[in-house]
Amino acid sequence: MKLIAWNCNMAFRKKAAFILAYNPDIVVISECESPEKLKFSSEVQLPNDILWYGTNPHKGLGVFSYSDYKFKLLNCHNPDFKNILPIAVTGGKVDFTLFAVWANNPADKDGAYVTQVWKAIHYYEDLIQENKTILIGDFNSNTIWDKPRREGNHTAVVTKLEAKKIFSTYHKYYNQTQGKEEHPTLYLYRHENKPYHLDYCFASNDFIEILESVEIGNYQDWTIHSDHKPLIINFNL
Repeated sequence: MKLIAWNCNMAFRKKAAFILAYNPDIVVISECESPEKLKFSSEVQLPNDILWYGTNPHKGLGVFSYSDYKFKLLNCHNPDFKNILPIAVTGGKVDFTLFAVWANNPADKDGAYVTQVWKAIHYYEDLIQENKTILIGDFNSNTIWDKPRREGNHTAVVTKLEAKKIFSTYHKYYNQTQGKEEHPTLYLYRHENKPYHLDYCFASNDFIEILESVEIGNYQDWTIHSDHKPLIINFNL
């Protein structure tokens, strides 16, 4: 089972072919236009299922299936957290709960980015289980920006998830330390000298045990398309 998370910097309809070259099963796209605006070219494979959420038709969060997996937004979804979506994934080799993440809510005075994730993982406490759980997308956060007095900083989110045996696939696969990542997922303003790691796939331990590979797109290939690079995770399923 191959998952890809990518903040496409809008206009996914023009960029989907580059992601589909990796033959993904599930794709989570931040800054994605609404289904009504997704007019793919005739050469591009159409998804078998789409789940989209957002208030701006040009810039929401899209989840696409290019396999047998089907999506259903769970009734417990709390729109206060905007683009953190609890989704039942069924119909494929394994059923699981997917949290598609684009942490971006400027209206929240407590914090627009990692605070959203912190609030969400507490609100969905009972849904986030020690197995069959994946959280994936643009978290817009990193330990380097931790504020010690802020309860819900990045380290607190990582620690909370690890207590449930949910771990970052990238950090497990490459044996990396939070805040010292060797592979950036964002180049600010597309400048090569401004690299950051902001995109993650956290998976419960049953998925970690069958983690086959993790790849991050490189600067040269992807900067023409977006300031973010795709995060590509393959589980042996």
